[in-house]
Amino acid sequence: MGSRGPVGKRSDQRHGHRTAAEKAQTDKVEVFGAVAVPDADETWHEKARSLFESLADSGQARWYEPSDWQYARLLCQLLSDELEAERPRAVMVQTIMSGLSDLLVTEGGRRRVRLEIERDQSGSVDADVAALDDFRSRVG
Repeated sequence: MGSRGPVGKRSDQRHGHRTAAEKAQTDKVEVFGAVAVPDADETWHEKARSLFESLADSGQARWYEPSDWQYARLLCQLLSDELEAERPRAVMVQTIMSGLSDLLVTEGGRRRVRLEIERDQSGSVDADVAALDDFRSRVG
């Protein structure tokens, strides 16, 4: 899904020419119907269940197909098993984290595929921040 190497810069930080691979067309398949988000398993460790449930609210989930959701379920099952283990295995946790990166769960994973999520937070500004903005506009 992504490329190897260091995490790419955000689009507003990139300059210069694009490579031929970056300019190449992508094959597209048109599929109809909404993708149902499966439920988290209630037997999972609390942190694995919370991670899975957060995926539905994340911006990258709009591109998830049913197979992506099942892959996420598998990874969260494995994560739950490791979190509940007496001695979690570092190699297994790293493998799970790599799989989550493939699902674009992290900022680094999204940058590798040149996906940026801009979350509109205009409805969540609290009174202190609004007052500070008002003060800045009068002073500056």
